[in-house]
This record gives sequence, structure tokens and C-alpha cells, in this order.
Amino acid sequence: MDLGLQDKIALVTGASRGIGNRIALALAAEGAKLAICARNEEGVKSAADELAAKGAEVEAIVADATQPEDAERIVAATRERFGRVDILINNVGGSVWTPFAEISDEEWMHVFNLSFFSSVRVTRAAMPLMEEQGGGSIINISSIFGRETGGPISYNAAKAAMISMTSNLAQEAAAKNIRVNTVAPGSIIFPGGSWERKQKEDPETIKAFVDNNIAFGRFGTPEEVADVVAFLASERSSWVTGTCLNVDGGQSKSQI
Repeated sequence: MDLGLQDKIALVTGASRGIGNRIALALAAEGAKLAICARNEEGVKSAADELAAKGAEVEAIVADATQPEDAERIVAATRERFGRVDILINNVGGSVWTPFAEISDEEWMHVFNLSFFSSVRVTRAAMPLMEEQGGGSIINISSIFGRETGGPISYNAAKAAMISMTSNLAQEAAAKNIRVNTVAPGSIIFPGGSWERKQKEDPETIKAFVDNNIAFGRFGTPEEVADVVAFLASERSSWVTGTCLNVDGGQSKSQI
């Protein structure tokens, strides 16, 4: 299926590895031009080299999306290179496992900056450009644990806020021909990620977790998330907005 993404301009945050990296590759495979960002200079440049080697036109931006000035700079750099932003993928995120009574205000803000406010800030910077050019597609990468219990409390709360923000923003943005959706991955394994580390440390416990929690009996892959994101980014999903789409192999038990 041709998704019609040839020469579209896509900005992907947190794109140096894992899900964000595979989203960038999936969009590039469909012919999109990429602006990618991450805090780690070596990582983002390596990701850009990988994309360029596959024929993609790419702008690598070293920036911290949790910082308001960097969020604006990311969008400005994309506009300077390509003139527009058709697709925005907010993929920055992170969690900390701390019991509720021990979570300080500083830790709450750290997690919310990573997993919620980064998407708010980059979206706020990109929306005027999308409105000016006549529309766009915004996809926020959340988690199934933004919809149900199971992850760290502060992370769950941040991702729940992201899902709520997305559905409400979609109503406002529709008048500007901008679609806003959320993708909620389940447990995804990739090199250097937390699940790979846990699997190496305690394979028996992780096998039991997979057997007891994921219907298909395996972890998901970043590529499986990326394919769904590419569809939502395209006009093939032109009547989809305000939704939260699970990509989890049956892991989620929520009925809503």
C-alpha cells in the first residue's frame, strides 16, 4: 500500500534508538524527508547516517525536547531545512520506578517533563506552522500504561495526561486540518532498551512475565509500532483523530 508520504516532512523526537529510530526509518522508507532529534549527539548523528545510507534526506538536531527553548529550536531547525512540518512524532519519554510515598516533587517534574511536557512543548511550537501550511498530523507515543495500571506511578500519570491531552487537542485542531492521535505500545524489546537488559539479567522471570501478560507470547518490536505510526501519519488514516491505538500483542486488558 502506498501511504502517500513521498516528500512529506516528518519531525521525530527521541529518534536516536528504539521506537523513535524505527519510526524514522519507516517514514523514510515511504519517501518522507526526516528531521530527527535527541539529546545524545553521537546517537542522533549515527541515526542520521543510517537514514542517509538508505537514501533519506535527513536533518540531525541535537536538542533536549524537555527544555522550552530547545523545543522551539527543533521546530525552527526543521522549518529552516525543509520549509514545513507535515508530520510530528513526539516520542521522548522515560520512567523511574519509585514507590509513591518516596517520589519527590523534583522526580514528578522530571518524569512529566520527559513523558508529557516534551510533547506539549514541541506540539505548541509546530502547530502554528502546520496551520499556516494548511494541515498536518501529530502522533504522540504514549503507553498502554497510560490507560491502565501496571507501570511506574509517575510514568502512568504522565502518559495518561498525554492521552487526555491528545483527545482534547484533536477537537481543537480539526478546524485547522490537523489530526492528533496517540499510539500506545505495550512491552517492546530492542537493543539497549530496558526489557533487553532485564531479560539478560533474569531470563526466567522475564519469560514468566511474557507468558503471563502478552497473549502472543513474545515482546513486540519497534518496527511493529513504527508501521502503525506510519499509517496514522498518512492520509490513508484521514478520518482518524483523537484516538489512542494500542500496539501491544494483546497485552492490555482494558476494555476502553
